[in-house]
Amino acid sequence: MKQSRSSLILGLVLSLSIAFGCTATVREVSPDDILHYDESYDASDKRRIVQRLVEPLKTRSFPISGAGEKPVMILYSIANRTDEHISTDGIADDIQMELVRSGLFSMVNESKRDNIMRELDYQYGSGNVDSGTMVERARQIGADYMMTGTLRSIEKKEPRQVRLKKRTLKYYSLNLEITDIKTGLIEWADQVEVMRESAKPFIGW
Repeated sequence: MKQSRSSLILGLVLSLSIAFGCTATVREVSPDDILHYDESYDASDKRRIVQRLVEPLKTRSFPISGAGEKPVMILYSIANRTDEHISTDGIADDIQMELVRSGLFSMVNESKRDNIMRELDYQYGSGNVDSGTMVERARQIGADYMMTGTLRSIEKKEPRQVRLKKRTLKYYSLNLEITDIKTGLIEWADQVEVMRESAKPFIGW
């Protein structure tokens, strides 16, 4: 009888432990906090990459711009050369936003070109728009410079051997460059690197 009661108590304790252990919790965190749950690319990496690449552009004197003029630039999508599903469009959007916010660059809105053309076609072809309010055609500003980038990654794992933890090393690099559209010359280039090591136990959940 005593043994069955002990088993019942033990089973109850285990059930409660599992129940509380499986309960989801939510907490508020700051976007500025550095949070890494594993060695893979995450939001903290994106913020670090964008800040590291944009700051030099905001502080340097651009020889490619004319006196008192802001360089007109177009940012094309950043190529993802990793084996992961990473939204490089998010990196490009943040870089473009920071450059616009700086007030030092004029950015051509490449991602909205189709929408712009659709609106122009509507204004001129639908017959529903007052001619005095139509946007004048052939007045868009051409870009002087093109910004492009490539994200790459390398993963290294420890070889098979007797150990309690499995170590993985993940390396990311983002190359960014600005090309003079007129001459085809690369006027500026920079790179940011992120490297992280994780040690995961073989047993756990």
